Amino acid sequence: MSEDEVVVANPPRTYSGALLGAIAVALLLALGGLIWTYIVNGKLTSQQTELDGAKAQNVKLEAELRETDARLKVATDELSTSLGLTQKQLDAKAQEIMAREQRTEASTAKLATQQQQTAQQVGQVSSAVTDVKTDVGGVKTDLGQTKSDLAAAVAQLTSMKGDLSDHSSLIARNHDELEVLKHKGDRTFYEFTLAKGVKKPVGTVSLELKKSDPRKNKFTLVVYSDDKQYEKKDRNTNEPLQFYAGKDPMLFEIVVNSVGAKNTVSGYLSVPKNAPVPTSTGQ
Repeated sequence: MSEDEVVVANPPRTYSGALLGAIAVALLLALGGLIWTYIVNGKLTSQQTELDGAKAQNVKLEAELRETDARLKVATDELSTSLGLTQKQLDAKAQEIMAREQRTEASTAKLATQQQQTAQQVGQVSSAVTDVKTDVGGVKTDLGQTKSDLAAAVAQLTSMKGDLSDHSSLIARNHDELEVLKHKGDRTFYEFTLAKGVKKPVGTVSLELKKSDPRKNKFTLVVYSDDKQYEKKDRNTNEPLQFYAGKDPMLFEIVVNSVGAKNTVSGYLSVPKNAPVPTSTGQ
């Protein structure tokens, strides 16, 4: 190969490489331009969105500002009206205070008069108290006499032995003597009237008259207590009929004072003061 051929062949190769390099650079520049354009376009879009949001916010703020101005105007008008009313109220209050002071002065004068009258009444009451003390002394004397009379009445009550063991107790032969026993306060009494064949609750027990004999003043009755029954057969009037009843057995007494002509008897049931009290007492 000659030198001339070598010189002729090299120039085309150099031209083609430069052209490819230029094309590559152009492509890179174009790609960079596209990327830059995309980025710039994205920023512009974001800024436009923010601008639109700011405009909407400004519109909202303007509307709220107008509404606030309207409310402020209304509040100002109301305050002016209230201040006018307050002044009227102050004037009315002042007049009321002046009227009250006048009434107070009148009340003070009236109170002074009442105090004088009260002083006079106190003197009268003191005299009345002295008289009452004298009356109380008389009442004490009467009470002492009453106690003496009661003691004498109790002494007149009949003491008899009951039908259980030899336990003795005071019995009442009529209603008046029963009232004396009640005033002793150591027992509770339930009066009753029984008709033949009728079971009747008396106190916390029940009684039933089986038969009666008015000529002989005798009777027979049945006592129902604590799911048990006790027959008191052919008993006499004013005879204590005793039995025990209750969870903690206590001595109960029945006294028949009279036997009626129509198959009836009347008397009373006597129970200890601390015995259970019936919910309702049929007598």
